[in-house]
Amino acid sequence: MKDQLVRMTASNHQIRGFFICHTGMVEKARQIHQLSPVASAALGRSLGATAMMSQMLKGGGERFTLRINGGGPIGTILCVGKQDGSVKGLVDHPQVESVYMAPGKLNVGAVVGTDGELTVIKDLGLKAPYIGTYPLSTGEIAEDLTAYFMHSEQQPSSVGLSVLVDVDYHIKAAGGFILQVMPDIGEEVLSKLEKQLLQLPPLSQLLEQAEDAEELMHLVMLGFDTVVTERMEPRFECDCSRHRMEEALISLGEKELREMIHEDGNAEITCHFCLTAYQFNRNEMEVLLQEALSPGKQ
Repeated sequence: MKDQLVRMTASNHQIRGFFICHTGMVEKARQIHQLSPVASAALGRSLGATAMMSQMLKGGGERFTLRINGGGPIGTILCVGKQDGSVKGLVDHPQVESVYMAPGKLNVGAVVGTDGELTVIKDLGLKAPYIGTYPLSTGEIAEDLTAYFMHSEQQPSSVGLSVLVDVDYHIKAAGGFILQVMPDIGEEVLSKLEKQLLQLPPLSQLLEQAEDAEELMHLVMLGFDTVVTERMEPRFECDCSRHRMEEALISLGEKELREMIHEDGNAEITCHFCLTAYQFNRNEMEVLLQEALSPGKQ
């Protein structure tokens, strides 16, 4: 199964949707963060949702953030995506103990919890970002996002997300969809879509059959006239850089930088998303201190 994200319309633009297969993306996240099986499932679902919801942004420089915290043992799930298909993500407790609803079926809701909310942040390049929140009801992520779309964005939607973890903890398959009905949808088309979604086999079964997101789309939308309007490759990709870490150190201010130089003489900053470590020696720290003292940084 290759990683692919497609944007589509159906029934003469009465339905729009996004389908994703992102097995490789989730496997990369699993390797970076050394995720337990249930953490892989929780973060993998969130990464897929973030990749698809990022496609709803209007401009290339905009950024989408999904944050989920239900008070469960996994802590906070945080994912950030861009319209170009790049997504990064993390969980507070990557080694959270796996809980099962049935043999082979991970209980994501139990580790996410329902005593909290999901938060959607859309940085549209304006003075303040759009922030929407909605209380978690299941912790299963897909169901909670369906409720978020309906109540916070007044957009009737159906969200499906699934991650299959193999016995050796590798990611066997990951994918999902977001389907949304347009305001002018006819009753006949709406009824047909609702019936189709109700009779679908488990998404995990469909993912085992599909080679890519386009094939998954055809399995889910069987009997509908679908048109793919865009295809791309989603990927786990962090946009951290040495320059960004320098800015982070400078932002600490004169006092803290002087203390770091006096006590350690150097510094190491690790990116939480990709775990890349950036090291700064004494000379580099002295330069950053001078930067912090410059008039524009005061």
